[in-house]
Amino acid sequence: MHYLEKYSKLIEEEIRKNISDIEPTELYKSSAHLIEAGGKRIRPSLVLLSTESVGGKIEDALNAATAIELIHTFSLIHDDIMDKDEVRRGRATVHVIWGEPLAILAGDVLFSKAFEVMLKSNIDEKRLVKVLDVMTKACVNLCKGQAYDMLFEKNFEVKEKEYLEMIYYKTASLIAASTKIGAIIGNGSKEEINALYNYGKFLGLAFQIHDDYLDIAGDEKQLGKPVGSDIVEGKMTLIAIKALNEANKEDREKLISILQSGDEKKVKDAIEIFKKYNSIEYTHEKALKYAKKAKASIEVLEDSKAKDTLLSIADFVVKREY
Repeated sequence: MHYLEKYSKLIEEEIRKNISDIEPTELYKSSAHLIEAGGKRIRPSLVLLSTESVGGKIEDALNAATAIELIHTFSLIHDDIMDKDEVRRGRATVHVIWGEPLAILAGDVLFSKAFEVMLKSNIDEKRLVKVLDVMTKACVNLCKGQAYDMLFEKNFEVKEKEYLEMIYYKTASLIAASTKIGAIIGNGSKEEINALYNYGKFLGLAFQIHDDYLDIAGDEKQLGKPVGSDIVEGKMTLIAIKALNEANKEDREKLISILQSGDEKKVKDAIEIFKKYNSIEYTHEKALKYAKKAKASIEVLEDSKAKDTLLSIADFVVKREY
């Protein structure tokens, strides 16, 4: 996304500056590993764009944007440990290279650094307290989301409503926090803050649902991980839930057997069942629906380049191939 390049560069400079004092060297290397691997930097960019969209200054929001990216990276490191994932952003995961104990510490130090960075912000105390409140609640939601995600694995009775609640906590809550924090720092009105929170919430739902779609319809090189990994892990994605809810007895039992097996060779068989019940296309359409709702949420904002970019991001999250 070329229109986010300037934000990404600013954020990367701030992150490097704020994690450079981590010691010992191995803790620094493990903490910086995923950050150096790149990434879309959507969440911190959303902080800056939301601040701009309500007439605020980017400089005021840089610390918050950095903190959000550190929290996101911490969550990825810990998620990879829990999910036993070996590849992230085309690289070996932190726990694969440095082992689980150091990977846990790498996540912990990034989480702590996020709040250290936030406390250095050049904003008034009232706004700082509000931002910290949003950040801490988002962190609790991340943990809730990951817990639900793990508990849902191989639970073949999960309903779509439960899934949507889980992905709100796991993914959308931090994205919504990013846009809400940006609006608070930019001194947005109550209406603008609510609009940007809703934008972030719907964008986050679209983002995660599209991730489910890409796990089946994406390209392995673009994704940086094997296609069908959610099937192998027995995850209750929207694709699986739709198929399980609509399949006849024979197909349902077959799909459950595949999801329980963890067998990579059976991924194609699962995909055939998904296609039979239109689950893949249904999921894609659902992601498009939430992206549309995200765009509608910010109609109340005054026209600006920042608003245009926010609208473009909503299109990007459901068109991306990685």
